[in-house]
Amino acid sequence: MKRQLYLVAGLVSLALGGIGVVLPLLPTVPFMILAAFCFANSSPRLESWLVEHHVFGSHIRNWRDRRAITRRGKWAATIAFAVSCTVALLFMKMPWNLIPVAAALITGSWLWTRNEPDPAKLPVRPPSQKE
Repeated sequence: MKRQLYLVAGLVSLALGGIGVVLPLLPTVPFMILAAFCFANSSPRLESWLVEHHVFGSHIRNWRDRRAITRRGKWAATIAFAVSCTVALLFMKMPWNLIPVAAALITGSWLWTRNEPDPAKLPVRPPSQKE
């Protein structure tokens, strides 16, 4: 029963991460990291697929190995977060609705306290085939 719950949680996390690829208000990588954790406890095949994925795999491995987030990832998340907060401020009624935005800004800054991966261990992108 426990394995099935982890599998369902992993599939839900994977779906939310997939939605986050196209919906800027929803993060992608944290859901993929959560999906990998859930799959590690339920489906080694799905975990392996996700950890070796060409887009998400390096982020998952960085998090697992060092609890690290790349500087590029931090900036991308910060910019998306700032845009989301700006949109929220434009459409919400003041002043009480500022409390969740302020809480989100405070907790979102946690991202910058995380390690950054060792540049020597980052995957090298193959050269482009274009000429």
